Amino acid sequence: MSLFILVNCLGQNAYSQNVKPTRKETLELVREATRIMHLNRNEESLIMSRKALQYAILIKDNELIANCYNTIAANFDELTEFEKAFFYYKKGLLYAEKTNNYKLKNWLNNNIANIYCFDKKEYAKGIDYYKQSLIYSKKAKDTTQMIFTKLNITWAYFDIQQFDEGLPYLNYINKHHPKFGNDFTKVAINMLNGMYFTYAKDSLNAEISFQKAIMYGKNGDEKSDLSFTHLEYSKFLYNNKDYEHAYQNLQAYNKLTAELNDEERLKKANLVGINLELDEYKREIDNIENRFKTKEQLMIESQIKNKRISVIIISSLLTIIILFYFFFQNTKLKQNNKLKDIQSKIQRNIINANINGQEFERKKIASFLHDNISALLSSADMHLSVLNAKSPVKSEELIKTKNILRDAHDKIRDLSHELLPSLLARFGLYFALHDLCEKNSNSSIQFEYISTQDNSKRYQEDFELKMYFIITELLNNVTKHSKASKARLKLEEEDGNLLIHIIDNGKGFDTKKFNIIEGFGLNQIRARIKNMHGKFNIESVINAGTTISIKAPITYK
Repeated sequence: MSLFILVNCLGQNAYSQNVKPTRKETLELVREATRIMHLNRNEESLIMSRKALQYAILIKDNELIANCYNTIAANFDELTEFEKAFFYYKKGLLYAEKTNNYKLKNWLNNNIANIYCFDKKEYAKGIDYYKQSLIYSKKAKDTTQMIFTKLNITWAYFDIQQFDEGLPYLNYINKHHPKFGNDFTKVAINMLNGMYFTYAKDSLNAEISFQKAIMYGKNGDEKSDLSFTHLEYSKFLYNNKDYEHAYQNLQAYNKLTAELNDEERLKKANLVGINLELDEYKREIDNIENRFKTKEQLMIESQIKNKRISVIIISSLLTIIILFYFFFQNTKLKQNNKLKDIQSKIQRNIINANINGQEFERKKIASFLHDNISALLSSADMHLSVLNAKSPVKSEELIKTKNILRDAHDKIRDLSHELLPSLLARFGLYFALHDLCEKNSNSSIQFEYISTQDNSKRYQEDFELKMYFIITELLNNVTKHSKASKARLKLEEEDGNLLIHIIDNGKGFDTKKFNIIEGFGLNQIRARIKNMHGKFNIESVINAGTTISIKAPITYK
């Protein structure tokens, strides 16, 4: 009999015959659930760990209850369902605090800290949990776990540019890792050393550390740490004006990140998404760089040849040498300008590829949530309703489960609508923007909607989606930063173009400093509009408001 069937049989006996399961049986289930989780059989592991949780609650064993919650949370963590993982880690910690199992408390605090720092981006809370985890690893006298926890603390501090605060933890890791550490953390440790040496302007040691991290990463299975190493190394090389190698490492980071994302999507929903546009941009960038390298090589060869000739006839051709010098300087200046243009185009293409990938994933995830997960939850709720109706005794667990399913169904529906607004999909851009202005209006700011077009008019789906999220981002900026009391969104068509004007009466800003203060969101919008062969313009006067104008070629159905 397989262990999966055994779980069901034990569960039926425990309830039908009122036989309380033993601690040994429960512990066996927890261990098996953990084992198959490491084999990426997450659905089976969730079923088994939840059955083990029922047993642990029956025998009132706080340590096993905490272990079950930790395994459930870890499965959701593997499936990148971080909110669910966070919820179960916290529940597990509540029960673990009632025990003397310092290792379990260490794991749970460490996992909660990971979500705070790297998913929620609430570093202060995350670091507090890491430090609590460190206390328990010291009580457990687990030096290996202390190294691992201090590595996470270092990473968190470095992630928010607080290098001096993270340095003592990094020094401890460097001192004790050779004796108590393991091979899995070598990539991250060398990467963190590279980040600190970069901050300390020690370029030689930074270079050595990054190279070591990449070497260990290529010889191991830590793709995630290796990808972050390539990203940080790329920043280091870019700051040192080694643009070619910086770009190569950025390419390696993008490749590894894409592989990791593909693995996560396959693990979570057996879906394979291929971002063809990103591949196209990468090929285009490669071609641009290859053409540039060829021209640069020809220029260098020409320079060497001309220098040799000039040495031979320098006495009689001084004038020619002078003219050639000026010609060379002019050519070099043009090449530098062209390199800047190429770098700018690379950056725009990367931004556009990332945005296109995000939009593609938004639609795919929203569709998957609405058509699959939501339907499954509704079906589960219906079966539970039938089961509850047939049961002579109303089960509190069934009622709670039904409520949890309904909450999950509502949250998934809301998330689906947030990823792909239903009004936009059903009624079009104008109707959705009209509704957006009404929703964003409140006692602090009023949004006025003006359009020369009928609300029912439709465009091509991707065009509507792009323009909706661009305008949403701009309206959010007005709400957050302008301190305006009134704002107006005006839409009109002109010669096959959509004209968008967003005007507010807020505090404004100095447009001469715009390139310094503008955010990454506006950079994305500018790149997207430019890629659509449109125009993006901002006019602002301090204390007199801001006007944003967009002209985008319309893509009709």
